[in-house]
Amino acid sequence: MRLVAAAALLLTLIIAPAAPAAASADLDTLPGTAWWTDPATGVRMVAVDASVAARDVDRLARRAVTVVREPGVRTRHGAGGDVLYNGSYRCTIGFNVSNPATPNVYYFITSGHCVGAVGSPVRSGPGGTVIGTVVQRLDSRDFALVRYTPSSVTRPPSAVNRYNGTLQPITTFGTAFVGQQVQRAGSTTGLRGGTVTALNATVNYAEGTVYGLIRTTVCAEAGDSGGPLFAATVGLGLTSGGSGNCTTGGISYFAPVTPLAANWSVGPY
Repeated sequence: MRLVAAAALLLTLIIAPAAPAAASADLDTLPGTAWWTDPATGVRMVAVDASVAARDVDRLARRAVTVVREPGVRTRHGAGGDVLYNGSYRCTIGFNVSNPATPNVYYFITSGHCVGAVGSPVRSGPGGTVIGTVVQRLDSRDFALVRYTPSSVTRPPSAVNRYNGTLQPITTFGTAFVGQQVQRAGSTTGLRGGTVTALNATVNYAEGTVYGLIRTTVCAEAGDSGGPLFAATVGLGLTSGGSGNCTTGGISYFAPVTPLAANWSVGPY
């Protein structure tokens, strides 16, 4: 299970050198970077976090790209909107879904890095009650489908926990767009909002590369991974990771929910 501690994320405007290591031979896959194309200008953009060595920042700047800096070190934010556990690794349930072909069977979707292999259990707490079993997982898109254990839930709400005692119904899945105002829910920092700044971003985490992500100005912290990104009643994505925090601000990336939910024939009900 991939887990990077995010307790010491710091906001910094200076890109400090990483630990001594050779400069990356392939900047496109350099950990600590994220890539996308600005739809308005066609310019290739790259975001770098504080783990990227100064020499690599210089090499990136000499390429035909625009370099932007993100605060702190980008991590997987592991620690619906409700909490789930894989061992001692805490994350957040994304959306509750069903498949019309299997009535009275319920699932939830969350980030792939939040769960174990297909067939492994997901629990309500460390060593707690099994609430589901992983039935699908796609690491390159950071996406997983978990079937609820029948004894743990009868019909979970197709809604998101707003962390104020209310639920936000989710009636459909949709596609995010640049400039869209969005919210996300997470078991660590509750309900937070921001703006979509880019689509189809490739993010190079220390643990591996994830493709096709939504970039936003929404903050997130450890434990918020897997949680839902939405706009009113429309589900948009799942929290994958990011940099910064919810005290000083941050940038977060989300796995789009529509293509994979369609591929697995699940959706809100």
